[in-house]
Amino acid sequence: MSADAGVPLTVVVTGATAGLGYWASEQLAAAGHRVVLAARNPERAAAAIESIRSVVPGAEVEHVALDLADLDSVGAAAAALADRLPDGIDALVNNAGVVGSHEQRSTAQGHELQVGTNHLGHFALTARVLPLVERRAGRVVHLGSIAHRWARLDRTDPLGAGHYSSYRQYGRSKLAVMLFGFELAERLADAGSSVASVVAHPGFSLDVLAPDRPLVSATRAEPAWTRPAQRLYAQGKDDGAEPIVHAAVAPGVRSGEYWGPTGRMQLRGPAARVTAEPKAHDRLEAARLWTASERAAGVAFALDALG
Repeated sequence: MSADAGVPLTVVVTGATAGLGYWASEQLAAAGHRVVLAARNPERAAAAIESIRSVVPGAEVEHVALDLADLDSVGAAAAALADRLPDGIDALVNNAGVVGSHEQRSTAQGHELQVGTNHLGHFALTARVLPLVERRAGRVVHLGSIAHRWARLDRTDPLGAGHYSSYRQYGRSKLAVMLFGFELAERLADAGSSVASVVAHPGFSLDVLAPDRPLVSATRAEPAWTRPAQRLYAQGKDDGAEPIVHAAVAPGVRSGEYWGPTGRMQLRGPAARVTAEPKAHDRLEAARLWTASERAAGVAFALDALG
Protein backbone atom coordinates (compact mmCIF):
# COMPACT_ATOMS: atom_id res chain seq x y z
CA MET A 1 0.00 0.00 0.00
CA SER A 2 1.26 3.43 -0.89
CA ALA A 3 1.73 5.66 2.13
CA ASP A 4 1.25 8.78 0.02
CA ALA A 5 -1.99 10.62 0.70
CA GLY A 6 -4.23 10.95 -2.33
CA VAL A 7 -3.02 7.84 -4.18
CA PRO A 8 -6.06 5.84 -5.34
CA LEU A 9 -6.30 2.44 -3.70
CA THR A 10 -8.43 -0.65 -4.27
CA VAL A 11 -10.57 -1.47 -1.23
CA VAL A 12 -12.96 -4.39 -0.73
CA VAL A 13 -15.71 -3.74 1.84
CA THR A 14 -17.97 -6.54 3.03
CA GLY A 15 -21.55 -5.75 3.95
CA ALA A 16 -21.35 -2.49 2.05
CA THR A 17 -25.00 -2.03 1.09
CA ALA A 18 -26.17 -0.38 4.33
CA GLY A 19 -25.02 1.02 7.66
CA LEU A 20 -21.34 1.32 8.45
CA GLY A 21 -20.27 -0.57 5.34
CA TYR A 22 -22.19 1.79 3.09
CA TRP A 23 -20.79 4.90 4.77
CA ALA A 24 -17.25 3.54 4.68
CA SER A 25 -17.68 2.82 0.97
CA GLU A 26 -19.09 6.28 0.22
CA GLN A 27 -16.24 7.94 2.13
CA LEU A 28 -13.64 5.80 0.37
CA ALA A 29 -15.15 6.61 -3.03
CA ALA A 30 -15.24 10.32 -2.17
CA ALA A 31 -11.51 10.12 -1.43
CA GLY A 32 -10.93 8.76 -4.94
CA HIS A 33 -10.46 5.09 -4.15
CA ARG A 34 -11.81 2.13 -6.13
CA VAL A 35 -14.36 0.34 -3.95
CA VAL A 36 -15.64 -3.21 -4.35
CA LEU A 37 -18.89 -3.83 -2.47
CA ALA A 38 -18.85 -7.46 -1.35
CA ALA A 39 -22.47 -8.19 -0.51
CA ARG A 40 -25.04 -10.95 -0.97
CA ASN A 41 -28.02 -9.02 -2.36
CA PRO A 42 -27.52 -7.73 -5.93
CA GLU A 43 -30.50 -5.37 -5.80
CA ARG A 44 -29.28 -3.71 -2.61
CA ALA A 45 -25.76 -3.55 -4.06
CA ALA A 46 -27.09 -1.80 -7.17
CA ALA A 47 -28.96 0.70 -4.97
CA ALA A 48 -25.83 1.36 -2.90
CA ILE A 49 -23.78 1.93 -6.05
CA GLU A 50 -26.41 4.33 -7.39
CA SER A 51 -26.47 6.17 -4.05
CA ILE A 52 -22.68 6.51 -3.93
CA ARG A 53 -22.55 7.79 -7.50
CA SER A 54 -25.27 10.33 -6.77
CA VAL A 55 -23.00 11.80 -4.09
CA VAL A 56 -19.67 11.09 -5.81
CA PRO A 57 -20.15 11.46 -9.58
CA GLY A 58 -17.85 9.15 -11.48
CA ALA A 59 -17.08 7.00 -8.43
CA GLU A 60 -15.28 3.78 -9.29
CA VAL A 61 -17.46 1.30 -7.43
CA GLU A 62 -18.58 -2.24 -8.26
CA HIS A 63 -20.15 -5.35 -6.72
CA VAL A 64 -18.96 -8.88 -5.97
CA ALA A 65 -21.45 -11.43 -4.65
CA LEU A 66 -20.65 -12.61 -1.11
CA ASP A 67 -22.74 -14.37 1.54
CA LEU A 68 -20.58 -14.74 4.63
CA ALA A 69 -23.06 -17.20 6.12
CA ASP A 70 -22.20 -19.68 3.37
CA LEU A 71 -18.59 -20.83 3.09
CA ASP A 72 -19.18 -21.96 -0.50
CA SER A 73 -20.14 -18.37 -1.35
CA VAL A 74 -17.01 -17.16 0.44
CA GLY A 75 -14.87 -19.40 -1.75
CA ALA A 76 -16.62 -18.21 -4.91
CA ALA A 77 -16.23 -14.57 -3.89
CA ALA A 78 -12.52 -15.05 -3.23
CA ALA A 79 -12.10 -16.60 -6.68
CA ALA A 80 -14.02 -13.71 -8.25
CA LEU A 81 -11.83 -11.17 -6.49
CA ALA A 82 -8.66 -12.96 -7.64
CA ASP A 83 -9.97 -12.90 -11.22
CA ARG A 84 -11.14 -9.28 -11.12
CA LEU A 85 -8.23 -7.81 -9.13
CA PRO A 86 -5.11 -9.59 -10.39
CA ASP A 87 -2.90 -6.69 -9.27
CA GLY A 88 -4.04 -7.16 -5.69
CA ILE A 89 -6.10 -5.52 -2.96
CA ASP A 90 -4.88 -2.55 -0.93
CA ALA A 91 -7.36 -3.07 1.89
CA LEU A 92 -9.89 -5.73 2.83
CA VAL A 93 -12.47 -4.28 5.22
CA ASN A 94 -14.21 -7.10 7.09
CA ASN A 95 -17.26 -5.08 8.06
CA ALA A 96 -20.37 -7.21 7.46
CA GLY A 97 -22.16 -8.67 10.40
CA VAL A 98 -25.33 -10.02 11.93
CA VAL A 99 -26.49 -7.98 14.91
CA GLY A 100 -28.87 -10.02 17.03
CA SER A 101 -31.13 -12.98 16.34
CA HIS A 102 -33.94 -13.69 18.80
CA GLU A 103 -33.88 -17.38 17.94
CA GLN A 104 -30.72 -19.37 17.41
CA ARG A 105 -30.10 -19.65 13.69
CA SER A 106 -27.40 -21.36 11.67
CA THR A 107 -25.19 -20.70 8.66
CA ALA A 108 -25.34 -22.90 5.58
CA GLN A 109 -22.72 -25.16 7.15
CA GLY A 110 -24.50 -25.38 10.51
CA HIS A 111 -22.56 -22.89 12.63
CA GLU A 112 -24.32 -20.42 14.93
CA LEU A 113 -25.25 -17.48 12.70
CA GLN A 114 -23.64 -14.52 14.50
CA VAL A 115 -20.25 -16.13 15.14
CA GLY A 116 -20.47 -17.98 11.83
CA THR A 117 -21.03 -14.78 9.87
CA ASN A 118 -19.20 -12.10 11.84
CA HIS A 119 -16.08 -14.14 12.56
CA LEU A 120 -15.91 -17.45 10.67
CA GLY A 121 -16.99 -16.14 7.26
CA HIS A 122 -14.45 -13.32 7.47
CA PHE A 123 -11.78 -15.73 8.74
CA ALA A 124 -12.29 -17.88 5.64
CA LEU A 125 -12.39 -14.90 3.29
CA THR A 126 -9.21 -13.42 4.74
CA ALA A 127 -7.36 -16.72 4.43
CA ARG A 128 -8.35 -17.02 0.78
CA VAL A 129 -7.58 -13.45 -0.36
CA LEU A 130 -4.54 -12.76 1.82
CA PRO A 131 -2.15 -13.36 -1.13
CA LEU A 132 -3.95 -10.55 -2.99
CA VAL A 133 -3.46 -8.22 -0.02
CA GLU A 134 0.19 -9.27 0.26
CA ARG A 135 0.68 -8.36 -3.40
CA ARG A 136 -0.11 -4.73 -2.52
CA ALA A 137 1.49 -4.71 0.95
CA GLY A 138 -2.03 -3.88 2.08
CA ARG A 139 -4.20 -4.06 5.17
CA VAL A 140 -6.92 -6.24 6.61
CA VAL A 141 -9.35 -4.26 8.79
CA HIS A 142 -11.56 -6.11 11.26
CA LEU A 143 -14.72 -4.53 12.66
CA GLY A 144 -14.56 -4.83 16.42
CA SER A 145 -17.06 -3.54 18.96
CA ILE A 146 -17.31 -2.28 22.51
CA ALA A 147 -19.48 -5.39 22.96
CA HIS A 148 -16.28 -7.42 23.36
CA ARG A 149 -15.96 -5.97 26.87
CA TRP A 150 -18.64 -8.23 28.36
CA ALA A 151 -17.98 -11.39 26.31
CA ARG A 152 -16.18 -14.65 26.97
CA LEU A 153 -15.64 -17.54 24.57
CA ASP A 154 -16.24 -21.14 25.59
CA ARG A 155 -12.75 -22.62 25.90
CA THR A 156 -13.90 -26.07 24.80
CA ASP A 157 -16.01 -24.76 21.90
CA PRO A 158 -14.91 -21.24 20.86
CA LEU A 159 -17.40 -21.14 17.97
CA GLY A 160 -20.33 -22.50 19.95
CA ALA A 161 -23.33 -20.80 21.49
CA GLY A 162 -24.10 -23.02 24.50
CA HIS A 163 -27.24 -21.78 26.18
CA TYR A 164 -28.20 -19.26 23.51
CA SER A 165 -28.50 -15.56 24.25
CA SER A 166 -28.58 -13.18 21.29
CA TYR A 167 -26.97 -10.36 23.28
CA ARG A 168 -24.20 -12.58 24.66
CA GLN A 169 -23.57 -14.27 21.33
CA TYR A 170 -23.12 -10.95 19.54
CA GLY A 171 -20.48 -9.99 22.11
CA ARG A 172 -18.79 -13.36 21.61
CA SER A 173 -18.76 -12.88 17.86
CA LYS A 174 -17.05 -9.51 18.22
CA LEU A 175 -14.53 -10.80 20.75
CA ALA A 176 -13.72 -13.55 18.25
CA VAL A 177 -13.26 -10.94 15.49
CA MET A 178 -10.85 -8.97 17.66
CA LEU A 179 -8.90 -11.99 18.88
CA PHE A 180 -8.46 -13.00 15.25
CA GLY A 181 -7.46 -9.49 14.14
CA PHE A 182 -4.81 -9.00 16.80
CA GLU A 183 -3.50 -12.57 16.48
CA LEU A 184 -3.25 -12.20 12.70
CA ALA A 185 -1.08 -9.12 13.25
CA GLU A 186 1.29 -11.19 15.41
CA ARG A 187 1.49 -14.07 12.96
CA LEU A 188 1.99 -11.80 9.95
CA ALA A 189 4.89 -10.11 11.74
CA ASP A 190 6.42 -13.48 12.60
CA ALA A 191 6.14 -14.50 8.94
CA GLY A 192 7.85 -11.30 7.76
CA SER A 193 4.74 -10.27 5.83
CA SER A 194 4.17 -6.72 4.67
CA VAL A 195 0.41 -7.01 5.36
CA ALA A 196 -1.02 -5.08 8.32
CA SER A 197 -3.91 -6.42 10.39
CA VAL A 198 -5.82 -3.60 12.10
CA VAL A 199 -8.94 -3.61 14.29
CA ALA A 200 -11.40 -0.69 14.32
CA HIS A 201 -14.75 -0.05 15.95
CA PRO A 202 -17.51 2.55 15.39
CA GLY A 203 -18.52 3.31 18.95
CA PHE A 204 -22.28 3.60 19.41
CA SER A 205 -23.46 4.53 15.92
CA LEU A 206 -27.05 4.97 14.81
CA ASP A 207 -28.60 5.22 11.35
CA VAL A 208 -31.02 7.86 12.55
CA LEU A 209 -28.16 10.29 13.28
CA ALA A 210 -26.59 9.92 9.83
CA PRO A 211 -27.49 12.01 6.77
CA ASP A 212 -30.34 10.81 4.56
CA ARG A 213 -29.54 8.29 1.85
CA PRO A 214 -33.02 7.30 0.59
CA LEU A 215 -31.78 4.51 -1.68
CA VAL A 216 -30.10 2.61 1.15
CA SER A 217 -31.81 3.74 4.39
CA ALA A 218 -35.34 3.16 5.58
CA THR A 219 -37.56 6.17 6.28
CA ARG A 220 -36.86 7.44 9.77
CA ALA A 221 -39.59 6.70 12.29
CA GLU A 222 -38.17 8.69 15.19
CA PRO A 223 -39.10 12.37 15.63
CA ALA A 224 -36.30 14.83 14.97
CA TRP A 225 -36.49 16.28 18.50
CA THR A 226 -34.97 13.07 19.93
CA ARG A 227 -31.71 13.48 18.06
CA PRO A 228 -29.98 16.13 20.19
CA ALA A 229 -30.35 13.85 23.22
CA GLN A 230 -29.10 10.85 21.25
CA ARG A 231 -26.02 12.78 20.19
CA LEU A 232 -24.95 13.02 23.84
CA TYR A 233 -24.04 9.33 23.82
CA ALA A 234 -24.13 8.24 20.16
CA GLN A 235 -23.20 9.36 16.67
CA GLY A 236 -24.31 8.74 13.12
CA LYS A 237 -23.06 5.76 11.23
CA ASP A 238 -21.30 8.16 8.89
CA ASP A 239 -19.13 9.24 11.85
CA GLY A 240 -18.88 5.64 13.06
CA ALA A 241 -17.37 4.68 9.71
CA GLU A 242 -14.48 7.12 10.10
CA PRO A 243 -12.26 4.89 12.30
CA ILE A 244 -12.83 2.06 9.81
CA VAL A 245 -11.85 4.19 6.82
CA HIS A 246 -8.85 5.59 8.68
CA ALA A 247 -7.65 2.09 9.57
CA ALA A 248 -8.03 1.05 5.94
CA VAL A 249 -6.28 3.83 4.03
CA ALA A 250 -4.72 6.50 6.25
CA PRO A 251 -0.92 6.81 6.15
CA GLY A 252 0.94 5.71 9.25
CA VAL A 253 -1.48 3.08 10.54
CA ARG A 254 0.42 0.09 11.90
CA SER A 255 -0.39 -3.57 12.23
CA GLY A 256 -1.92 -4.54 15.55
CA GLU A 257 -3.46 -1.12 16.24
CA TYR A 258 -7.01 -0.55 17.45
CA TRP A 259 -8.92 2.49 16.17
CA GLY A 260 -12.17 3.94 17.47
CA PRO A 261 -13.90 7.05 18.82
CA THR A 262 -12.08 9.00 21.52
CA GLY A 263 -15.09 10.23 23.51
CA ARG A 264 -16.39 8.96 26.83
CA MET A 265 -16.33 5.13 26.91
CA GLN A 266 -15.37 5.24 23.21
CA LEU A 267 -19.04 5.75 22.32
CA ARG A 268 -18.56 8.70 19.98
CA GLY A 269 -16.00 11.28 18.89
CA PRO A 270 -13.03 11.67 16.54
CA ALA A 271 -11.11 8.59 15.43
CA ALA A 272 -7.85 7.76 17.19
CA ARG A 273 -5.90 4.81 18.55
CA VAL A 274 -7.81 3.36 21.50
CA THR A 275 -7.42 0.49 23.94
CA ALA A 276 -9.11 -2.90 23.86
CA GLU A 277 -9.71 -5.16 26.83
CA PRO A 278 -6.70 -7.39 27.62
CA LYS A 279 -8.74 -10.50 26.82
CA ALA A 280 -8.85 -9.40 23.16
CA HIS A 281 -5.06 -9.83 23.12
CA ASP A 282 -5.02 -13.23 24.89
CA ARG A 283 -2.83 -15.30 22.57
CA LEU A 284 -3.72 -18.63 24.15
CA GLU A 285 -7.42 -17.89 23.65
CA ALA A 286 -6.67 -16.70 20.11
CA ALA A 287 -4.76 -19.90 19.32
CA ARG A 288 -7.72 -22.03 20.42
CA LEU A 289 -10.05 -19.93 18.29
CA TRP A 290 -7.68 -20.04 15.30
CA THR A 291 -7.46 -23.85 15.39
CA ALA A 292 -11.22 -24.24 15.72
CA SER A 293 -11.80 -21.74 12.90
CA GLU A 294 -9.42 -23.43 10.47
CA ARG A 295 -11.12 -26.74 11.16
CA ALA A 296 -14.64 -25.35 10.81
CA ALA A 297 -13.93 -23.26 7.70
CA GLY A 298 -11.77 -25.87 5.98
CA VAL A 299 -9.07 -23.30 5.24
CA ALA A 300 -5.51 -22.73 6.40
CA PHE A 301 -3.43 -19.56 6.36
CA ALA A 302 -0.36 -20.08 4.17
CA LEU A 303 1.67 -17.57 6.16
CA ASP A 304 4.97 -19.30 5.36
CA ALA A 305 4.46 -18.36 1.71
CA LEU A 306 4.21 -14.67 2.55
CA GLY A 307 6.96 -12.17 3.24
